[in-house]
Amino acid sequence: MFSYIKGTLEEIEEGYLVVENHGIGYQIQTSADVSGKLPSIGSEIKIYTYFHVKEDGLALFGFLEKETLRIFQLLLRVNGIGPKGALGILSALSVADLRFAVLAGDVKAISKAPGIGAKSAQRIILELKDKLDIAEVFEESGAKPEQQKESSAKNEAVQALVALGYSSSEALSAVTKAEVSPDADVEEILKASLKQMALV
Repeated sequence: MFSYIKGTLEEIEEGYLVVENHGIGYQIQTSADVSGKLPSIGSEIKIYTYFHVKEDGLALFGFLEKETLRIFQLLLRVNGIGPKGALGILSALSVADLRFAVLAGDVKAISKAPGIGAKSAQRIILELKDKLDIAEVFEESGAKPEQQKESSAKNEAVQALVALGYSSSEALSAVTKAEVSPDADVEEILKASLKQMALV
């Protein structure tokens, strides 16, 4: 119903914000991550929204980026995950970290979100794995792959680091910061990534 709402940021409260558009104040529920990125009160703002209809009321959920809204909607399709649960996940994990945790099968990382246990985390991984692309993780991290081959090698390198005991966010950070050539193989990326981790 509402693709986005553009207007003046009037209020910022815990868990929601208010945007005024043509004399109407829209209360929009959002994640802690969004709250930390908002401009000052009185600023012009554009919020991508999801209109949720339930038996006891209506609610608007919003995000600064269209991709975050897409991930939120994907989470809602997972059995047992409602709007509050999805917001909790996006408050605990950035979109890049969540995407990578799903692709790497990192149950522990997703379980850090409030109200999400190991079973729910496994269900999220199972249902979203085929809907997410590792290349998008590297694009968001600023290391855009020139070829699908490079993305595949980085994907394998990150999965190998997770298997060695590193968290998905640590592995993602190391692989994206590793200085390697575009045609580097998995072994070269792993060596460079481990070297990067040693510098931290």
